[in-house]
Amino acid sequence: MRKQGLQSAFLVTSLAAIVTIPVYAAVQQASKPNANNQLIAQSAPAQITLVSYAVTKEAYSKLIPKFVAKWKKEKGQDITIKTSYGGSGTQTRAVIDGLEADVVALALGLDVSKIEKAGLIKPGWQKRSPNNAIVTHSVVAFETRKGNPKKIKSWNDLTKPGVQVITGNPKTSGGARWNFLGIWGSVAQNGGNEAKAVDFVSKVYKNVPFLPKDAREASNAFYQKNQGDVLLNYENEVILAAQKGETSPDYIVPATNISIDAPVAVVDKVVDKHKTRAIAEAFVKYLFTNEAQEIFAQTGFRPVSQVVAKQYEKKFPKVTKLYTVSNFGGWDAAQKKFFDDGAIFDQIFSKSR
Repeated sequence: MRKQGLQSAFLVTSLAAIVTIPVYAAVQQASKPNANNQLIAQSAPAQITLVSYAVTKEAYSKLIPKFVAKWKKEKGQDITIKTSYGGSGTQTRAVIDGLEADVVALALGLDVSKIEKAGLIKPGWQKRSPNNAIVTHSVVAFETRKGNPKKIKSWNDLTKPGVQVITGNPKTSGGARWNFLGIWGSVAQNGGNEAKAVDFVSKVYKNVPFLPKDAREASNAFYQKNQGDVLLNYENEVILAAQKGETSPDYIVPATNISIDAPVAVVDKVVDKHKTRAIAEAFVKYLFTNEAQEIFAQTGFRPVSQVVAKQYEKKFPKVTKLYTVSNFGGWDAAQKKFFDDGAIFDQIFSKSR
């Protein structure tokens, strides 16, 4: 009997041991993150918001579906990219005031820097993307009336008596700031001193009858209200309008010109809040691929990709002397010198009235 009791006890103990092993394993497994749950979470639909300036709308309407399809193919996740378009300065203020942009693509680096200074973008954003975060180039183009009756071919022609020049207000318009620097640089970056530049720019602005608030309003004044003899505009806007049959494909690109460099950046505070950093950073990275750069080129922008630029070089008139905002000390220096209250633009424009 004692032997039988010992055997029974051993059997019970052995069974208990057998049962305990899988129970312990189950506890261990439960303590680990559920891989399936993680996969489900990663595959849940997501959304980011792109805030950009008005003239990029056509390009991004083509770029976004391609990136969304690429992300779905590679990551198995459905994503949506909402968009907001408007004047670059207006969009900048909206983001600072609470418009939750995951990505901003604006008309000038100064606008992105303002968002950085508001604490929404971490310093060093330029170095976190290719090409110092400049995603497209453009230049200043002249649009004239049909047949160019005033024979406008160069910057100098903007000072002719009787020529009305339409350009936006550089106090409120990023495009108009580029126009101003283009006019100023045509002298200052072409052998002239500052006194000659002031004199020349003053003569041009005497031919500016009024100052629209942004590039879109300037275009409406020229085309819809038939005001002015020449419109200073982004080259990409002119090309796109010609493609749509809205304007004549004939336009003038001065051989001395400024490189209109448009940056893109991830808005760190927003992506960290939305948990969308991976998508936002991948989208920005995609914009520098040859596929994306071709779409920019097709919609009128000069590509930053050297490969694509070579393919499309015949599409764009040649510029023999190209200067950039760095020739003016960068955007902070240019803003202070030219566009702050009481700075050179205010002085020139007040004397031209």
